Amino acid sequence: MYAIVEINGQQFKVEAGKKLFVHHLQNVEAGQTVEFENVLLVDNNGTVTVGAPTVAGAKVECEVISPLVKGDKVLVFHKKRRKGYRKLNGHRQQFSELVIKNVIA
Repeated sequence: MYAIVEINGQQFKVEAGKKLFVHHLQNVEAGQTVEFENVLLVDNNGTVTVGAPTVAGAKVECEVISPLVKGDKVLVFHKKRRKGYRKLNGHRQQFSELVIKNVIA
């Protein structure tokens, strides 16, 4: 059984027991249970239910493993040729690590 769920504007395919890195969730703590109700599709052993726009009564229960995980460093380099202009910026995206406990259809 799996589901397609929308979390912070992004869609993820989730199954029970899988780990998931999503954009940083505000006001959550490690060990806290979080529910997401924007379930767009549910596949229950071959029976596919597509929501219009969401599946009524479906939700995904997750447990927060780590509320703040930093991703890989992304370097942004700007250069204008023959002008001596070079600029290097970098950042690390912030994520939250979740484990899927249950998909309720």
